[in-house]
Amino acid sequence: MFEIAGHTMGTPEYTVKEALKLFHEIGADGAEIVVQDGYKSGIPCDCDEKTLSEIRSCAEENKIKIIALTPYNSRFNSLDEETRLSEVAAIEKVIDYCDFLGAKYIRIYGGNLSAGESDHLEEKRNKLIESLRYLGEKAAQKGVTLVVENHFNTMTLTAKQSADLIRDVDCPAVRILYDQANLTFTGNEAYKEAIELQKGLIGHMHVKDLVFHEGNTEFKSSDVSHPDESERNVYTRIVGEGIVPWPEILRRVKETGYTGWLSLEYERRWHPDDIPDASIGMKKSVEYLHKVLGNL
Repeated sequence: MFEIAGHTMGTPEYTVKEALKLFHEIGADGAEIVVQDGYKSGIPCDCDEKTLSEIRSCAEENKIKIIALTPYNSRFNSLDEETRLSEVAAIEKVIDYCDFLGAKYIRIYGGNLSAGESDHLEEKRNKLIESLRYLGEKAAQKGVTLVVENHFNTMTLTAKQSADLIRDVDCPAVRILYDQANLTFTGNEAYKEAIELQKGLIGHMHVKDLVFHEGNTEFKSSDVSHPDESERNVYTRIVGEGIVPWPEILRRVKETGYTGWLSLEYERRWHPDDIPDASIGMKKSVEYLHKVLGNL
């Protein structure tokens, strides 16, 4: 049945170990941890065994399962082979970190594609498929699954693009990370269509909430990780206080066979003025999800 994970995107004021303790205190079952240099609530890209051991011990002490790692590499579709292979090598390290920490999933971007980019799309998509097949085989050897997110400025912007890509990659260890909030604010599929298109292919889910800026629903972003403040068309919200219909979404994904992890991608790292500290807002989000799940 569904389990709830805190995401360290939501804990920029905390170290990873402090975040793990917080997740236990607010009633979460697991953790999704950022892998990126220079972020307080993340694991460095070149992480030593001592640091990993301390994080693993802290998770065990707090009865938190480290379920997923989230690196920020994206150029798996680059036509520059040196760049592409460097990104692939970075994920191979993360696969090893998963093996050490017991994590089962790695969040993956579906390549890097600027808005409106139209040159060499087929070649770039073929490079993305090549990268994901190779990494999927490596991940499978360690019992890890790569989950490719529905995400702007990538080649998996829409649910349809995501499903088509995963079928073409044709590797059991490469699945979809379903993010309905991303699909919503980019103006793509509503939840019924998104779930139907991705049915049987979803390996992981992100949960977050939002409201649109008044009179502004058009989305754009100059960066793959997050839009600049000047580009935003939404405000992020505590789950249950926005427009994303989570009771209906969770009922539907359950009916189609998904009962895995729900990772609270609480976006305080990017938008701290929108939402309170995770000890308040993520806690409310966990409580809301428990209520929704209890009614399914």
